[in-house]
Amino acid sequence: MNIIRFKECNSTYAENQPEYLPLPAYKSKDGIVVSCWKMEFFERIIALFTGKVYFALMTFNQPLQPQKASVVKRELIV
Repeated sequence: MNIIRFKECNSTYAENQPEYLPLPAYKSKDGIVVSCWKMEFFERIIALFTGKVYFALMTFNQPLQPQKASVVKRELIV
C-alpha cells in the first residue's frame, strides 16, 4: 500500500524524520488524524478474495490509541 495525499490534507507527520515515511494527513481541531492509503493492483486482488487488511501501529510500549479504518472518507472526516 502507498500513502497518498488527498484534498483535505492539512499536515504532514514525520516530514523531517528520514527514518520514517512522511505521512500526509488531515488533522481535525479535536485531534482526529486521517490518512489515505491506496492499494496496488495485486493487493486489491488479495483483499477482494480474503476480505482482510492487516494494520500495524508503533506504540513504543505506550497505551494503544483508538483506531478506525474505513473505505468511506465521510465516515472519518465530518
